[in-house]
Amino acid sequence: MRTPHVHGGFTHPDSYDRHTRRLLTRLRARILDDIAAAGLAPGSRILDVGTGPGRLPLAIADAFPSLRVDAVDLSAEMIEYARRAAGDTPVTFTVADVAHLPFPDDTFDLVVSSLSQHHWHDVPGGIGDLHRVLRPTGRMWIYDARYALYRATAAARASFAPASVTRVPIRASRLPIRLVARLEARA
Repeated sequence: MRTPHVHGGFTHPDSYDRHTRRLLTRLRARILDDIAAAGLAPGSRILDVGTGPGRLPLAIADAFPSLRVDAVDLSAEMIEYARRAAGDTPVTFTVADVAHLPFPDDTFDLVVSSLSQHHWHDVPGGIGDLHRVLRPTGRMWIYDARYALYRATAAARASFAPASVTRVPIRASRLPIRLVARLEARA
């Protein structure tokens, strides 16, 4: 497994966390609102893909204690940082490539990824494996820069029923323009 090549403050988990903590607050809040609106049953499982320092899965576990939360990232350093930050929180953090997830088929009710898809080495393979680990009634939500979602959208239409794939621009900052979108697909 190859560690992703990143530049500047993104090579160290602590500096990445410092840089993005405030910048991504609105996006995390939006994702939490979307999860609340999804009406997941107690015991439902959520997978956060490309978790980085683990802020999103920890926020999910805090806001929805009846849900089971797992998180993966390709970087062992990020996963170790997230595990330390989690303490005794019941979130499970695993080093894994999105295209080769270490979970059985039909494991998750919801897969979420926020601003990591544009780093994936194998977007079609990643989308295919996310589809594999979703339960038959599961959903996949990928939040990323709108311009970066074209490959993921094409891969989702090839892997999921095309009619179940949608892209919705969202406002994730104070800017009046919507730079981020949510790609959604239903298993």
